[in-house]
Amino acid sequence: MLSGTTWFTRRTLHQALFLGSFTLLSACNDAPTAPNAASQPLVIEGKTMGTFYRVSLAGVDPQEEASLREAITAQLAKDDGEISTYKPHSVLSRFNQYTGNEPQPVSADMADLVVCALRIGALTKGAMDITVGPLVNLWGFGPEKQPVKEPGQQQIDQAKAQTGLQHLTVIHKAEGQWLQKDLPGLYVDLSTVGEGYATDNLARLMERRGIRNYLVSVGGAVVSRGYNGQGKPWRVAIQKPTDRENAVQAIVDLQGHGISTSGSYRNYYEVDGKRFSHIIDPATGRPITHKLVSATVISPTATEADGWDTGLMVLGTEKALALAKQHGLAVYLISKEGDRFKTYMSPQFQAFLVNP
Repeated sequence: MLSGTTWFTRRTLHQALFLGSFTLLSACNDAPTAPNAASQPLVIEGKTMGTFYRVSLAGVDPQEEASLREAITAQLAKDDGEISTYKPHSVLSRFNQYTGNEPQPVSADMADLVVCALRIGALTKGAMDITVGPLVNLWGFGPEKQPVKEPGQQQIDQAKAQTGLQHLTVIHKAEGQWLQKDLPGLYVDLSTVGEGYATDNLARLMERRGIRNYLVSVGGAVVSRGYNGQGKPWRVAIQKPTDRENAVQAIVDLQGHGISTSGSYRNYYEVDGKRFSHIIDPATGRPITHKLVSATVISPTATEADGWDTGLMVLGTEKALALAKQHGLAVYLISKEGDRFKTYMSPQFQAFLVNP
C-alpha cells in the first residue's frame, strides 16, 4: 500500500488513487510554494451529480473549512443546475424539453462546454456524441428507469433518428450565448463531460480564493496544482479494472494537466443473462461490446480529458490508439483479453509516468 494516499470512488468508472501535482486554470502567475512539511491537508468531500467530489488542500487554515465548503457546495449546485438531466428545471433539461427551433439562452461557461464537446465529437467522427441522450434513456442509463427487456431494433432506430451532432448549434454573440436545435426531439446529455467541467470549475474556485496547493476531483476527473501536505507534488494512480480497491495499475504526475478515466466494467445491468454497458455506441445505438474496458486521458483540462475518454471507449482499442497517434493524445488503455488485462499507452502518456 502506498503511503499518504487517498482513494476516490466513481459510480460509473473505476476508482482512482490520488497522491498529488497539477494545473493552473486561471490567468494567475503566482507559482505554488510547498506548504510546511508533514502538514495535514484540509479535505472537503461529499456527493454531487450522482457521484462523489473531493477537495484536498495543503497549507490552508482549517478555520476556512466552513467558508470553503459553502463556496464549493454553491459552485457544484450551480453546475448541476445548468447541465443536469435529472433535475427537470435545469438549463439543459429545459432545453431538452423545448421542441421549437428558437435559440435558447445559456451561460458563457455552458456554451463553451458544448463547443468543446462538439469539437471532440467531430474529431472522433461522432463516437463522442452529446446528443445520444435518447439512446442512453432507451437503454436505461438516463433519468428514466432501466428497461425490463432488451430494446428492439425498431425502438433503437426510432431513438437514433432523434440524435446527431449536426442538429445542435452554439451561437456566440456580444450580447450573450444560445443553444439551438433543428430537430424537435433532440436531447442533449452532457454527462460525458460534466464531471470534468465541474472539476475544472472547482479548480478555478481555488485559484480565485488564492489557494495554490490543491487536488480536486468530481467522479473520475481530477485537477491538481502545487504540493501535498508532505511538500511533494500531487500524483494520481490509475487502478486496475478489478474489484480490488488498492490494485494500482500506473502512477502519473499530471505536470499541469487534467486527467479523466472512463470504463465499461462497473456501470452495467443484466437482462435475460446479458450484460449491458452504460457506454452507448452512437453508430449502432447499442452498448459497446468490444474488449476495451478502460480509457484514461491526460489533457490540458479535465473537461477535455473527460470528453476524449468517452470517445475512445466507444471506438475500442485499435481505433482509439490510431486516433491518439493522429492527434498526439496522452492515453492509457486497458483491454480484457480472455482472463488477462493488456495495457496500451501513447508516447505522450508515457511522459507523465512516475515510479511508485
